[in-house]
Amino acid sequence: MHSRVTDDYERMSLAGIRVVMEPAFWLGGARTHAGTFYDYFDGILGFETERAAQFGILHFVTLSMNPKEANDRKLSKEVIDHMEANYLDRKGVVGVGEIGFDSTTDAEEEAIRLQLEVARKKDLPVLIHTPHQRKAQGTRRSLDILKEMDYDPEKVIIDHNTEETTGMVRDAGCWAGHTVYPVTKLSPDRAANIVTKYGVEKMLINSSADWGPSDVLSVPQTVRELRRRNFPEKEIASLVWQNPIDFFSQSGRLDLGNLV
Repeated sequence: MHSRVTDDYERMSLAGIRVVMEPAFWLGGARTHAGTFYDYFDGILGFETERAAQFGILHFVTLSMNPKEANDRKLSKEVIDHMEANYLDRKGVVGVGEIGFDSTTDAEEEAIRLQLEVARKKDLPVLIHTPHQRKAQGTRRSLDILKEMDYDPEKVIIDHNTEETTGMVRDAGCWAGHTVYPVTKLSPDRAANIVTKYGVEKMLINSSADWGPSDVLSVPQTVRELRRRNFPEKEIASLVWQNPIDFFSQSGRLDLGNLV
């Protein structure tokens, strides 16, 4: 939501969206100073939470050194250390993410391992990004790292899955996220096909709202497609409400007030 206008919050509220979980992400250009990350973290923890509240939407975040900027090893280590010491215990932080691969480099893997250890120490769930290029290879390598570190798959959601990766993520016991985004990820129709094939257990769908062609209403659009196919309402509710609650509740900080 960092990149969106306030009108989008109004549209989301009118569409029935009541909770947003915003992962820390790339801002469109490489940041060269650690302080710019901290200003960004403060912004999504403060201003965005207040902006969402004006429209009756609860706003939570996950924080991380994102994959696209993790190749600057010195900067990455500095940000991760500061994030662990000063941000991950704050109200509204419900996980570490997004971490993962972008170009599938050794530096990116180092950042993944560092942040997995931080999340384990803080007992926080983890959101792992899968790369746009060589997605299956990057996903498989992420799953190998989790196995090598003896990481609890119940605490991990692998995001941006497509038809080629959902099966391997589910076989590994992780939660499987599916991003509905018109260019590089899934359409509502393709997301509905995947859900129809695999069911809703440990499955989530989400939107990717950024500066490119994107839509903050991708989740309700996918719900509409599932309803068009006569998908059971109880399973739709699990997919778009109960499953994300169950996953991020593992943080112990997902306070939804009277919404549950």
